[in-house]
Amino acid sequence: MDLNKVQIIGRITQDIEMRQTPNGQNVTTLSIATNRNWTDGAGMRQEQAEFHNVVLWAKLAEIANQYLQKGKKVYIEGRLQTRNWEAQDGSKRYKTEIVGENMIMLDGPGGNSWDMPAARSDTPANQSAPVKKSSPKKEEEISVEDLPF
Repeated sequence: MDLNKVQIIGRITQDIEMRQTPNGQNVTTLSIATNRNWTDGAGMRQEQAEFHNVVLWAKLAEIANQYLQKGKKVYIEGRLQTRNWEAQDGSKRYKTEIVGENMIMLDGPGGNSWDMPAARSDTPANQSAPVKKSSPKKEEEISVEDLPF
């Protein structure tokens, strides 16, 4: 059994770009940064950013183009795909991308969370769901005694 599945949560690093293929299919490309934080052996806090190229197709591309923008937090689920082509200078080029199949917008227009189901590339009912803005919910404070472990 093989598995090619990617899940990332990160922030969009540049403006969204949507275009159409020659046969009229919508495609949106975006770049997402994910951060990793850790404490090294000397007790110093370290941070490393990783940048991911993401491609969204069809209705999911339209939704992303309409609602996402630079700096917004988003969850993307999909698969890895590597493309190759020959550059003008004759060299072979490669690009590995995440082909997004599901997307959850985590930031609303004012930085608030959206109260919205995930958009899926393979489920037409969810693709056209309108975005609803909800008021931020207050989180209850949890004490250590409330934890079950």
